Amino acid sequence: MSHRRVLEALSGLLLGMFVSMLASTVVSTSLPVIVHDLNGNQTAFTWVITATLLTTAISTPIWGKLADLTNRKLLFQIAMVIFVLATAAAGFSQSTEMMIAFRAVQGIGAGGLAALSQVLMADIISPRERGRYMGLFGAVMAVSTIGGPLLGGVITDAWGWRWNFFVALPFAVVALILVQMTLDVPPRPEKKTTIDYLGIVLLSASVALLLIWVTNAGTATQGDWSDLANNDWWSLLSVLMVGGAVLAAVLFVVVELRSKEPLIPLTLFRNRTFTLSVIASISTGIAMFGATVFLSQYMQLARGATPTEAGLMTIPMIGGLLLSSIGVGALITKFGHWKPYLIVGSVLLIAGSTMLSTLHYDTNFVLVSIYMFLLGAGVGMTMQNLVLVVQNTSRPEEIGVASSGVTFFRSLGGTVGVSVMGAALAARVIALVSERKDAITAALTSLGADAQKWAEQLQSGTLPQVSAMPPALRIVFEDIYANGISHSFLIGVPFAVISLIAIVFLPNQPLTRMTTAERMRAGEADLATVSVPEAMATLTATGTVRTVAPERETDD
Repeated sequence: MSHRRVLEALSGLLLGMFVSMLASTVVSTSLPVIVHDLNGNQTAFTWVITATLLTTAISTPIWGKLADLTNRKLLFQIAMVIFVLATAAAGFSQSTEMMIAFRAVQGIGAGGLAALSQVLMADIISPRERGRYMGLFGAVMAVSTIGGPLLGGVITDAWGWRWNFFVALPFAVVALILVQMTLDVPPRPEKKTTIDYLGIVLLSASVALLLIWVTNAGTATQGDWSDLANNDWWSLLSVLMVGGAVLAAVLFVVVELRSKEPLIPLTLFRNRTFTLSVIASISTGIAMFGATVFLSQYMQLARGATPTEAGLMTIPMIGGLLLSSIGVGALITKFGHWKPYLIVGSVLLIAGSTMLSTLHYDTNFVLVSIYMFLLGAGVGMTMQNLVLVVQNTSRPEEIGVASSGVTFFRSLGGTVGVSVMGAALAARVIALVSERKDAITAALTSLGADAQKWAEQLQSGTLPQVSAMPPALRIVFEDIYANGISHSFLIGVPFAVISLIAIVFLPNQPLTRMTTAERMRAGEADLATVSVPEAMATLTATGTVRTVAPERETDD
């Protein structure tokens, strides 16, 4: 395909990704306001984020498997419709429970968009040429990630947060039309499709139990769970949930080994590139999702920013992501080398995560900007390129499950990371409020007639709106939340180190210049040239024809 044809084919995919990113980021700066208005606490705040990440992670390998079995273009359109309708429905939420439910459905569509965009891209662009076009995806991601929080902050301050959930609808309609008109993917041979339903149930149960335990253990108040919880990480209920998660995970592995069409073919882990990329992707997911969620909270709860101001203050991180993803994509296409950029990106992840763990409520914002820029640059260098190197070494007929596998573990890493960071934040805030009880009491006493109103609001457990607090009380809670959020960022540092180790040991294989469709045709041609002479020789000697099957490729 010519450069112009490729751009035309990508236009619908790019706009579809813009829709999904915009719908996700437009509410990021307004989430503290949303949870406050819906009378939610820190745990509810975490679950509004985690619900989407959880269903995204679980649905991604399902979409990827379907992509290897049926019409990828139609699947992409279905995923977009699910995503946008669920997003719009979330705008009518009357409680945090409703919000969490709609966000969970939203994640199902998001999983499809994340997995299928990578698979469709592999259908029409070779790995070697994909770098320059990956830059376009990086640019779309950066524009939506910068513009989303800014737009969401303005809409929240001007018309209310509910309008944030409707802003993506017109873009979605245009994206669906563009995909239908411009995206022409090579036809795939028809084959009987079977869905691994038991695998889906076991995977969902294992991940959900693990996340519910992580989110609530150690932070629940008496009565939130039951007397079994007892605010203890290793209570009876905790042991039951962790045991259930482990049992479901073991059963999932057993089912996948026996299934004809496994949800995640475990044979993929024979490929060293896939295994190490999965390990590295988990850390990237923790850095990407954790930073997006908790930096917004830091700006509003620790620095007293409005939603609009919080959107502006996170621009340095998005700037780092934009510059690194576009620049590195162009360099990979030009020179064909990818490993040095992944190593540098993982080092930047370590540096950014470590520096963000030192934040205070009054840290010089120039330093905060540098920390955010480093983290964003690290994510931009690693996120898409880990998928690229996996697609480069995977069998053409397994591109869907291989791409979605890496995306699944990145989403899973982000989901678990946000849950753990949220639980650590909530536990830290509870401990600090107890430690600073005298300072809070003194601040309330100084408020005079308003003291009772603020005391009742703090005792309700609702996530506070720090920017609206009186100065005496505000400075105490800004310090508490800054301490808690910086403490949660420290969790990402060891995972970033593991990511660096995994990337260092990745096999440095050159990028092919063939698309997935071309590789499949080449494989069929190779089979024909190998099989026909042998068959003729066998026919001459014995009068019968023997069929020769292709060998399975791995890079053990």
